Amino acid sequence: MRPRIIIALLLVLAIGAAAAAALGYYWLTAPPTFANPRDVTIEKGESFRSVARKLEASGVVRSAIAMTLYGQFTGAGRRIKPGEYEFKGGELIPEVMHHLTAGDFMVVTVVIPEGLTIHQIAERLETAGLVCQGDFEDAARGGAVVRALGLMPLGAEGYLFPATYHFAPHASVDDVLTAMLARFFHVLTPQVETRMFDLELTTRQMVTMASIVEKEAKVPGERPLIAGVFYNRLRLGMPLQSDPTAEYSLDGTVDKAAEAVRTPSAFNTYEIAGLPPGPIANPGLNSIDAALYPERSDFLYFVARKDGTHTFSKSFNEHKRAVVASNKARQPARKRPLAADHAD
Repeated sequence: MRPRIIIALLLVLAIGAAAAAALGYYWLTAPPTFANPRDVTIEKGESFRSVARKLEASGVVRSAIAMTLYGQFTGAGRRIKPGEYEFKGGELIPEVMHHLTAGDFMVVTVVIPEGLTIHQIAERLETAGLVCQGDFEDAARGGAVVRALGLMPLGAEGYLFPATYHFAPHASVDDVLTAMLARFFHVLTPQVETRMFDLELTTRQMVTMASIVEKEAKVPGERPLIAGVFYNRLRLGMPLQSDPTAEYSLDGTVDKAAEAVRTPSAFNTYEIAGLPPGPIANPGLNSIDAALYPERSDFLYFVARKDGTHTFSKSFNEHKRAVVASNKARQPARKRPLAADHAD
């Protein structure tokens, strides 16, 4: 082979090696950055190659190949721990690998549905292994965070925003409580505050109305109409007569409506006029919107149908007929007797 060709080949190999080295250096020393945290779930028994591809797809690392090679070269790829991880960006491949092998970026996911009380939320958090139920309830009803936000004397009921949350396994009670309260106050935009001013409502009154709508409405589209009925009754000085308010108690116990409506309580709107002193649950965004933008109508009554929708009425006589029809529809159909039943 001619010397020139050999020199050319060596030069090409040198350039390729330099390029590969430069690319590898870039992958290892140029960490990706992103505005919002990225979640990556690693399943038990999942191959490291699959994990590397997930990390690349999520933008946590720039190259699955570089991640795989690093894991194989160091042996760390055989020591990763399954679980759900949250990455905030700006980390090199060795740092990402450290989190996977140490398990220190694992997160606990908790789903808080709309309409739960503090007591029910505390139960979910304890089931997830995050906090002690009693500790969370105490903090939510009168802890330092609640006092600092001026939510006393009734506490944070109504202000714990329903959402999917991701917490570190060792998050404190105040960490969890603060995250939920922060989501609520993020919703409380200047536009919302202006709307509350127009309706002459305090934040607590608005959230109280939203919580009642949340507990009464089974069909999302009916929320604004139900809110409108309650506002109509308030305007006329009529009791709200909402079963969920009668069933609510601060200690988290819930009575059946049949007994609760006859039990005196500060929250029982069969016994008191106007709104109860505070929320009876933690409403979601749709119920908050309904409380802020109720649908206008002349309806003063509603009764639930079997399918969860409601029949709305303008007069008490019309309402009584709707109640009779609803009760009749709920009764099980009588089974027709067989011919043998008439033998005698």
